Amino acid sequence: MICLSVLVGFLLVLTAEARVGNSSQFKFCSETEQCLLFDQICNTDDYEVRHYDSVNWVSTDESSWLMDIATMTAFRRLFAYISGNNIKMTAPVLVKRSRSTSFWGKSTYTMSFLLPVEHQKNPPKPADSKVYINKMPDMKVYVRSYGGWMMSWTEKKEAENLRKDLDKVGAEYKKSFHYAVGYNSPMTLFNRHNEVWYLVEDEPVCSSSSSSEEMDFSPFS
Repeated sequence: MICLSVLVGFLLVLTAEARVGNSSQFKFCSETEQCLLFDQICNTDDYEVRHYDSVNWVSTDESSWLMDIATMTAFRRLFAYISGNNIKMTAPVLVKRSRSTSFWGKSTYTMSFLLPVEHQKNPPKPADSKVYINKMPDMKVYVRSYGGWMMSWTEKKEAENLRKDLDKVGAEYKKSFHYAVGYNSPMTLFNRHNEVWYLVEDEPVCSSSSSSEEMDFSPFS
């Protein structure tokens, strides 16, 4: 019993450091045992601003004309890594998507799985040369949430709409890429939750926002 208490305490400490763990606050992150935690800075009618600590992900790059094709290949590659190392699936799954400069050219998409608490400090070394451990830095992001299926054209539309809203308020953000973010298994048919993230540059714009204490953290607030 004492050993169990020590183990639980140790995992809680790791969770606090890595900012990865269970979170009953976020209704949209309920399909996996562990999720990426965040501090909400503010919420406006058009977007949220969140702060994420630096954590380890396992990533892979794939080039294609369509995000949908690239992500299928990348997902299989990353799933083989976690399955081979007995690592449980976490949420969310990130896809780094560069802003296209041409209509017909291929784009490179970087898909990342969040590593759970127990593998944050010492992730297993990938056997596949196309898979690598990726330590993302501490970051603030502008977030737009939406439902349904995250397909190439729907994700692009949501990203463009968020970009326009940020431009309206004069927000400084990383324009060369954004993250397509998914929280659900492919088997989930209803009440799906997706997000678009743009990295904040300078100070976040939180005009006409509500404080995090007033938020209910519902997925489509």
